[in-house]
Amino acid sequence: MRTLTAFLVGRTARVRWVHLVLGGALLMPFWMLGTVLVSTVYAEPGGSAQAGPWRAVLAQLPAVLVALPMAWVVALLPVARVLLATAARALAASRAGEFAHTPADSWAARRRTAHWFVLHLLVGGVVSGLSLAIPPLVLLLCVSPLGFLGHPGLGLVHQALGAHPPPTPPLGLAVLLGLLLVSAGAGALLARCAPVLLGPTPAERLAAAERRSLVLAQRNRLARELHDSVGHALTAVTIQAGAARRVLHRDPAFAEEALLAIEEAARTAVGELDTVLGILREDADDGADPPAGAPGSEGARHATGPTLASLDLLARQLGLAGVPVTVRTGPGVAALPDALSREAYRIVQEGLTNVLRHAGSVPAVLTLDIDRGRLTVELTNPVGAGRPSRPGGGRGLRGVAERAAARGGGCESGRTADGGGWRLAVWLPVEVAAA
Repeated sequence: MRTLTAFLVGRTARVRWVHLVLGGALLMPFWMLGTVLVSTVYAEPGGSAQAGPWRAVLAQLPAVLVALPMAWVVALLPVARVLLATAARALAASRAGEFAHTPADSWAARRRTAHWFVLHLLVGGVVSGLSLAIPPLVLLLCVSPLGFLGHPGLGLVHQALGAHPPPTPPLGLAVLLGLLLVSAGAGALLARCAPVLLGPTPAERLAAAERRSLVLAQRNRLARELHDSVGHALTAVTIQAGAARRVLHRDPAFAEEALLAIEEAARTAVGELDTVLGILREDADDGADPPAGAPGSEGARHATGPTLASLDLLARQLGLAGVPVTVRTGPGVAALPDALSREAYRIVQEGLTNVLRHAGSVPAVLTLDIDRGRLTVELTNPVGAGRPSRPGGGRGLRGVAERAAARGGGCESGRTADGGGWRLAVWLPVEVAAA
């Protein structure tokens, strides 16, 4: 019972009734113009003063049939969708996310908006007319047995219901209940149709999904850049600072060298952080990058960041942190395209950082070569004593896999065959990068 009462006279039903009455009010200018046009074309000699009440009501139907097409044409304006969606969002008690927030930019969206406007006006006009006519009728039915209306009122009741009418007060309450049912049902119908007709079209939903995917691709790319550059520097600085603290009094020369390495790592990190923040500002100003996974999407626009030419400096920093790195490069590696060289550098940087972070002071062997049209990167190191893991774990290997996949390559990592070492292998197509 409580649910039925809320459906008929609850707050949502009352708000939707206001929305319907607003539709009836919007119908009036078109209806009046339609009435003028219809009366001009079908003017009856002698007027319609002698016509019965039902005939007078039926005579308005041609005016409504003329008014609705005019309203449909007006609703084709692109801005109409924004106005109607705002009203429906506020008054139809539908979720805000279901409605479009921009003007209609296609004829499909305009037609859907026009359909909604005509439906709103038609249903709202019916409910508005019933809301004006039925309350006086209910009042008449409820007070007619008391004789307040005199013989004219009783005559009207007898004319409508016969010489022996049923008890009129219950009939009046039934008519009022019917009005509430019609109003609540019409409001629920409009609330169901509003998101369908005023929401984004399938093409707009697809475009929005593409924009979201581009934003996610940008965020992932920036997260990888920050993780690989700043994360590497902070790891190296932390380990070198700890080593310098332990030997500060016993070996001042080593402590000085460690502090120098900290200074170099921090300076490099600041420069790379500026680069990443510059990319972020450019993305905000200029729009989205190409979709993730497209050839050249990673770093195609931003020719910044270290390349494989900076491997010597990276190996020196790792050596100062306690990880001696042996670098072996094959022919043609130095002549790789800058975009591919930057991606390979980040992959090597993350791999060496993982060695420093998880294996500790162990030697590492890095091999880069070009074989059958692809660049292969292989990094091996003994499994050391290890260090405490960071809370929540790391994302380095996942970032390496994402970088390789974005270039059309792949990667694999795990224990070596003898179980005493760790191997990271990555391959990147050279042709795609050059294209």
